[in-house]
Amino acid sequence: MECPSLAIFLLLLVLVAPINHHHPYFSIVVVSSPAADTDSLNRTSFPTGFVFGAASSAYQYEGAANVDGRGPSIWDTFTNKYPGRIDDGSNGDRGVDFYFRYKEDVKLVKDMNMDAFRISISWSRVLPAGRISGGVNEKGIMFYHRLIDELLSNGIEPFVTILHLDLPQALEEEYGGFLSPLIVDDYRGFAELCFREYGGKVKKWITINEPWTMSSYGYDEGIFAPGRCSQWVNPACEAGDSATEPYIVSHHALLSHASAVNLYRQKFQQWQNGEIGIALNCFWMVPYSDSIVDQAAARRAVDFMFGWHMEPITYGRYPKSMEANVGERLPKFTKEQSSNLIGSYDFVGINYYTTFYAIHNSIGSKSGLRYKTDSLAEWRSEKDGVPIGPQGASFWLNVYPEGIRDLMNHLKHKYNNPPVYITENGIATTNLWCSSILCQVCLNEYINFMVVGLDEVTQGITMEESLQNPDRTQYIKAHLHQLQKAI
Repeated sequence: MECPSLAIFLLLLVLVAPINHHHPYFSIVVVSSPAADTDSLNRTSFPTGFVFGAASSAYQYEGAANVDGRGPSIWDTFTNKYPGRIDDGSNGDRGVDFYFRYKEDVKLVKDMNMDAFRISISWSRVLPAGRISGGVNEKGIMFYHRLIDELLSNGIEPFVTILHLDLPQALEEEYGGFLSPLIVDDYRGFAELCFREYGGKVKKWITINEPWTMSSYGYDEGIFAPGRCSQWVNPACEAGDSATEPYIVSHHALLSHASAVNLYRQKFQQWQNGEIGIALNCFWMVPYSDSIVDQAAARRAVDFMFGWHMEPITYGRYPKSMEANVGERLPKFTKEQSSNLIGSYDFVGINYYTTFYAIHNSIGSKSGLRYKTDSLAEWRSEKDGVPIGPQGASFWLNVYPEGIRDLMNHLKHKYNNPPVYITENGIATTNLWCSSILCQVCLNEYINFMVVGLDEVTQGITMEESLQNPDRTQYIKAHLHQLQKAI
């Protein structure tokens, strides 16, 4: 099996699905959508071997939260118990009703001429109690068989994420979920069930999507499930420790990942002929000034977000900057654990959206220790009142295409140039967003290929109309142009 030097898998969290492009030497996964036929582009505009698709995750689209034996996940608990933590008080109880209407949605994927669809398996749908000893939910197992078969019968390749943030609530209540080393065996058991049931059909596996998001937002800031943090960080948190728990959670997530990969390679990969990796997210960091301290701050910020998980799976250790700043609060790997982590991927998924300025902050937080300030690097989206790039509908996302090129170069030079899929890249826009701002930035970013994403807040117009948005198109064009420079 030949490995591409750089694979690009652009996936947006959309109504129904993810994407993927594969070429024997250069792969690009592109997020597309219905009616994305803008300008005169068609498939002949893309290199042979591109794979078009779409992506999402179980809790975001499935619904049927209390149907056919599914158990609750930590996200069910988080959104139902604390509706105020979600802007509009919504939850995933119904999603987009995909559980009951998946055949219609698969037909939409086919009608869009997609080649691939990235799904995730709801752990608590197949194992309501979190582990096999607690009972396997055959109705849940068969749902994913039907879904995968439906995709394959329509010529659509399934890309499957094993865990996309939705840990079973049963394991959270029993021993604290990823706060406990017990999670490693339970995750491995869940992964083995997935490999055994679906591995004959699924050839691309992602162990965990964004462990950084799980650790940082779930245990340092408390804004994602399970909503833990130090109360001085977020008064809404009823329990937690932002100084220690994020590091413990990521440590166990890494060990879970390595355990599943080793299991797959030992028992399944040879005869199932698939590939397995992990999806990591990273905001790129630009020094706020040319000073030595700001340049060092930018490097530390990347270490604390990206190197936190990439360094262990490459070198079997945490970044030196984390060891220095976090000290005894940072868990340590045994020699055996380090050995299992090194090279525990066939590809690395990269989720990139934006870039921040990084400025040195020598005092961290005045209120106490926490992950977010341990890097001694403060993130800023503007300099001297000027944003680093045009802002999309999401307050945190400024358009900065150069960041994806810099991140790819960083990955190649520091982490041995692994096969890479861009597993997420895109922008949220409202239909009222001024197109001229972004178009001025991207006007000269010409490339030979284009993709259109689906992450939009619609306001009274049809899906087809909302997709014909030059801002989103130019965003993707600009990022692909920067990726070309990195290859």
